[in-house]
Amino acid sequence: MLEFYCKVNESPIPKLLSTGVELITKERERQMLEEGWSAEHDDKHPRGHLALAGACYALNFALYEKIAKELWPWDWEWWKPAKTATLTDGIRELTKAGALIAAEIDKLQRTQSNQEAVK
Repeated sequence: MLEFYCKVNESPIPKLLSTGVELITKERERQMLEEGWSAEHDDKHPRGHLALAGACYALNFALYEKIAKELWPWDWEWWKPAKTATLTDGIRELTKAGALIAAEIDKLQRTQSNQEAVK
């Protein structure tokens, strides 16, 4: 965790915040451990679907809910947008977006590695 300091009455008060990368990493781990999404599961999705789902959460955060709904690549039961537009909900939406995009990157890297191994 990164440590940020602010001064109140001239004395530094430590405040620990998770970075975006840390939040995304934790969310990806949660998806794998609690939801059961594995590399094997992710590899079954058509190219770009994980990234598109991530983009939908980012669009929802940016208040483009209609576009996000039109682009959502999976069954509606998996669309779990925030109910409100608080800062906490915004962080959560972007965290989910980042984790899904990271899953797509991992998938592409596995595919690339497998293709190189065949050569």
